[in-house]
Amino acid sequence: METRGLEPVPDNERTGRVRTLFPTWVGANLTVLLLTVGAGLVVLDGLNLWQVLVVAVLASVIGFGLVGLVSIAGRRGGAPGMALSRAVFGQRGNLLPGALTWVARWGWETVNAVTGTYAVLAVLGLLFGVTGSHGLTLVTLLVFVGCSWLVSGLGIGALRVCCTWSAYLFGGVSVLVLIHLIGATDWREVLGRPAGPTGMVIAGVGTLAAGGISWAPSGPDFARYLPRTASGRAMVAATVGGAGIAYLPMVLMGAVMAVAEPGLAVTRDPVAFVGPLLPGWLSVPYLLLIVVGMVLINAMSMYSAGFTAQTLGFTVPRVWAVGVNAAISLLLGASLMLTAAGFLDTFVSFLNLLAVTFSAWIGVFAVDLLRGRAYDPVALLDTTPTSAYWYTGGFSVPAVTAWAAGLAAGLLLTNVRWFSGPFATTWPGRQGLGWAATITVSAALYAILPRPAGRARESGDGTSLHF
Repeated sequence: METRGLEPVPDNERTGRVRTLFPTWVGANLTVLLLTVGAGLVVLDGLNLWQVLVVAVLASVIGFGLVGLVSIAGRRGGAPGMALSRAVFGQRGNLLPGALTWVARWGWETVNAVTGTYAVLAVLGLLFGVTGSHGLTLVTLLVFVGCSWLVSGLGIGALRVCCTWSAYLFGGVSVLVLIHLIGATDWREVLGRPAGPTGMVIAGVGTLAAGGISWAPSGPDFARYLPRTASGRAMVAATVGGAGIAYLPMVLMGAVMAVAEPGLAVTRDPVAFVGPLLPGWLSVPYLLLIVVGMVLINAMSMYSAGFTAQTLGFTVPRVWAVGVNAAISLLLGASLMLTAAGFLDTFVSFLNLLAVTFSAWIGVFAVDLLRGRAYDPVALLDTTPTSAYWYTGGFSVPAVTAWAAGLAAGLLLTNVRWFSGPFATTWPGRQGLGWAATITVSAALYAILPRPAGRARESGDGTSLHF
């Protein structure tokens, strides 16, 4: 069990390898939700297969390219992302994006828990003919969240092993699914679909990229055990490659399945359509691996959320900080499964808000990283006014200002199920580009504002980006 919390990893314990990032980010994308979104691109947005392919490629490169870039901070500072963020925003200033990130993690983990629970119920139905009930749903959700907590509680070693094996197994079964779809699909109908509007392609890229963007603050958490000499280019390539090898087949399979079963794009249960579309010998292992994948995704999110909770002042061991998020996702997951009516609409709305939330932090943090930031390991853990990262009353005024301005700009352009900004009907708003506006505004503003004076005893490779 990993016992380390926010404290930076010393150089003599940095024995990780860049290649471990590849299966880690494969594991972070083993979700049936990519099938559902792929179906939505065809049914709801009117895109053809080639446009869906373009969307999947661009989304994985943009979203996880940012994850890979931010991961370099983990190599530099050896600490979790939201702990390193203290050097950028100040000890008190970091509480603002930290709290928003932590709350956003609740939603992400809730969606994953609900999807994983649906997958378990689908397997039970296929194997034993079990029909769902409120009681069975809640018990299944409890078991799913408990397994996620167990894996995340064990820590980085358990996550690496589980992600590696699940990537191999899921990859093998996905090849069999692709072979089945090749033989069972009416390709004349699939390939004969007309192209959809370019605006829907842009909106689709934004929706899918949001999934990657939401992992950006977690990037350093999985890179902090890498040695300082690790190649930044290799880190970005492993991150994008791992995500892309999961993104492409899953999104394309969803698009192909949707031609025969358009209901996949609008179902309340995003797993219900997978079983009937595949033969029994293939659907059961495929759904079981989906369950494993969703457990790992939730475990990875809880792992990072535990660190975020500690940066907010929860003075408990990491495993118990993880438990707080587990309890919250259990409560919210039960509410969503028993009351939600339109799952995909809820999910897409949540993704759009999530992208704006995390993009404000990414814009500031990435510019700070590109400026050559190194990190003082003592100051990161010192939350008193003596900290080198105390700045002005605990706040880095330029960073907080840029973050708030970017967040406001993105929300002005955002139109989701629960909220519509005053400029959501403009062209960038209709194309779902609120996240892009958020990054642009926060990054540009922080780049032109003066850096706050600090007293940090910075160490590491901060003289350049060091790719």
